Amino acid sequence: MDLLNNLLLIAALLLFGSIVVSSISARVGAPLLLIFLIVGMLGGEEGPGNLVFDDVGTAYLIGSTALGIILLNGGLHTKFESFRVGLRPALSLATVGVLITSGLVGLAAAWIFELHWMQGMLLGAIIGSTDAAAVFSLLHARGMNIERRVGATLEIESGSNDPMAIFLTIVLIELIQTQQSLMSWDVLLSFCMQMGIGALAGVLGARLLGFMINHLTLANGLYPLLVTSGGLLVFALSNSLGGSGFLAIYLVGVVLGNRKLHAGQNILRVHDGLAWLSQIGMFLILGLLVTPSELYPVAWHALLIALVLIFIARPLAVLLCLLPFRFAWREMSYIAWVGLRGAVPIILALFPLLAGMEQAELYFNVAFFVVLVSLLLQGWTVAPVARWLRLEIPPGPEPVMQIDTLIPGHPECEILVYHLGHNSPLRDRSPDYFILPGTARLTSVIRDGISYDAKDIDRFAEGDYVHILAASDEVDQINRLFTTLEYAADHQFFGDFILDPAAKLCDLSTVYGVSVPERCDTMTVGEYVAQQFRNKPVVGDRARLDTVELVVLEIEQGRIVKVGLKIA
Repeated sequence: MDLLNNLLLIAALLLFGSIVVSSISARVGAPLLLIFLIVGMLGGEEGPGNLVFDDVGTAYLIGSTALGIILLNGGLHTKFESFRVGLRPALSLATVGVLITSGLVGLAAAWIFELHWMQGMLLGAIIGSTDAAAVFSLLHARGMNIERRVGATLEIESGSNDPMAIFLTIVLIELIQTQQSLMSWDVLLSFCMQMGIGALAGVLGARLLGFMINHLTLANGLYPLLVTSGGLLVFALSNSLGGSGFLAIYLVGVVLGNRKLHAGQNILRVHDGLAWLSQIGMFLILGLLVTPSELYPVAWHALLIALVLIFIARPLAVLLCLLPFRFAWREMSYIAWVGLRGAVPIILALFPLLAGMEQAELYFNVAFFVVLVSLLLQGWTVAPVARWLRLEIPPGPEPVMQIDTLIPGHPECEILVYHLGHNSPLRDRSPDYFILPGTARLTSVIRDGISYDAKDIDRFAEGDYVHILAASDEVDQINRLFTTLEYAADHQFFGDFILDPAAKLCDLSTVYGVSVPERCDTMTVGEYVAQQFRNKPVVGDRARLDTVELVVLEIEQGRIVKVGLKIA
């Protein structure tokens, strides 16, 4: 009993300490995951905590389960609109990109550590994929809002490239142990089966789970647990059938996140907390597992591997994979830089340890050191580099709170709360300034801690909290309404004028004196901008036209509905 109490005390202390220390991250810009990893190392056998933990099997079980929950949460927040602009390039990076990165890093590792070429390739496969936990966490940290094409590509890639890295790692371990040097067609068939079974299990499992959520009557607190348990069930079942459990559980999240679910907002809020808990637990366990003194002998060589990965292998893989999709150089540069390594390489480095291979300790220590370098160098600069490359766009105002009413026997409604900041275009405006769609109603305004009826407010003021009651199918329209108002107010980014995309370029030439190419004279503004981005524009895209820039201001169902004009 004392042992269990001591274990609980240590676990709670590590978890509590990680959360408290994470407040440093917001002040100094350090990646949260790096903080959790360092806290785990401090709690280990060579740190002040002096806790000896060397159970590789338990670490793998905890890490895999935690990664599954993180992928489920990432999928819940991935909208189908992201697939419109990011699916094909992301899949190219998740397959061919991983192969190129792993191959280049593997050749470098074989030369640097004087290993057999297949051992080098194994090390390359272990650190060849980006990490979903790191990418999801850092891209959404501190209110960052990255251009949709870039953000979608990075998120879909990180959510779908784990199966390729896992597959390569397992195959190379088998080839090394059986002393084979060539892969057979059976290997390719096995990969296709893993992807196919994982995809099928994920989609079918999500549909069944969605039906159960909307038709079972449960306590509100049980719906998020139903999603978690159902997702993990699909994850385990797919693995048992020979499929990719990580792909399956990510697709469960994607499918569920893009359909209307009972208690949907409650599900999202709970899973955000579960994802954070999983990230903390996973990085703490992996931090405890490492022995810092064993990193010193490989530090310089591992640093060379990390530099090859960050500055040669990843950029070259991104260039080759994204060249057919006509990404701008700024976009490719950022995608190459945000090739973050995190828990996945460390978890993959456990495979050789579990298999009892020679050099297993070397693989683990090098992978751990590369992750540290990636989080320090790349993770610390995710936001500054995005601003430097002009890929961060002004965030559209989402509700600070969104509450499901969940009244039995009545249509599902939402209570939306918006905060009016200093630059809000609603400031000093009458409530009649904007018209809400459908049955949506402005119900109340909280000002200085006092609640006022909507009809008692003459004008909105800075700091007001605006409460709106709306049907669930009207929420997106209201968000777009507030987004349009805010974007229109941001002249510095989107320009001083708003254009109708149906306006003719020839009219633009007449009004603003802009020189228009002859071949484009009969085109509309929307057609011209869409053509520049292969008919897959996203908010924030800029098309240069003589002395002006046409900036995509708003998109609805893949179609440009508002364009900003910025004089260059």
